[in-house]
Amino acid sequence: MNRDRLYTLAQEEVNRTVAALPEPLRERAKQVPVTFEERPNSKQRRDGIEPDTLGLFVGPEFADEGNTTVPLPPQIILFLENLWDQAERNDRFFREEVHTTFLHELGHYLGLDEEGLVERGLE
Repeated sequence: MNRDRLYTLAQEEVNRTVAALPEPLRERAKQVPVTFEERPNSKQRRDGIEPDTLGLFVGPEFADEGNTTVPLPPQIILFLENLWDQAERNDRFFREEVHTTFLHELGHYLGLDEEGLVERGLE
């Protein structure tokens, strides 16, 4: 599958997921940029991000926004090729993986740790 098609499917799913969120959370989610990359780049891998990572949240959590000592704004990165591989190259499963991974990373933005995400079925 080509990158443009994966990008389109992923963007549609992120938009659909955000639209289905409850109002206060929806507005907050709209403020967090979502970017799409094929796979973690060499710097991310040197920083300890595994090559098969599906998504990544970077920047301050919601509670820390406005803290001027934080160098980056919040951002969610979805790794399209890894999501596509995880979905066994199936459009429906890919959308499901994008949905779950986006919510997982949004959970990190909202301050949830891995245990809290697992408790909510977002592992």
